[in-house]
Amino acid sequence: MRIEGVAEGFRPADGVLLFEDLATTSKIPALDRPAFGKIAAKAHPGDSLTVSELFRLCRDLLDIHAVRNWCQARGVALRVLSGPLSNFHDLAANDATTAVIINVITAVGQFQRDQNELTVDGIAAAEAEGRYRGRPPALDGDRREDVRAAFHQGTSIAALARAHGVSRAATRTALADLLPGQGVLPRPSA
Repeated sequence: MRIEGVAEGFRPADGVLLFEDLATTSKIPALDRPAFGKIAAKAHPGDSLTVSELFRLCRDLLDIHAVRNWCQARGVALRVLSGPLSNFHDLAANDATTAVIINVITAVGQFQRDQNELTVDGIAAAEAEGRYRGRPPALDGDRREDVRAAFHQGTSIAALARAHGVSRAATRTALADLLPGQGVLPRPSA
């Protein structure tokens, strides 16, 4: 079974069946996907289910164990071509070493995905509250307007930065649309 797109002109070897789920959401467990239903109809004991990378098929620890249990119950070997579990001849093997290694590696993969989801959720919450990544501008509101007015009167960027206790870069940011180059910030001189 291959979950990723198939290269144009690709033909599987004789006796090899290729199943593909295009644009399948990770919210659907592997065993509930349309291509897996086709696999279930064709699989026989002694067959091998080969996936390009396990986390392309299974998105969490429970899903990996469900696929592994499915393979064990039907006598189907589970093989992964790339990723941390690619060195195993059969991930569905019923020995203690394989079980422990699969549990550790898949738990680490699940932890990484959970952390990524938490990060995405945190960014969405920050955006909803009107704050998103990075510091607020050093010059905003009335201070920004004061800097802009003084710049229009001919005050230099360096003098404005000193007067307001900010860097020249912060001053340039407040003045970006007023500077030559249509909003492109000039490079500071060395």
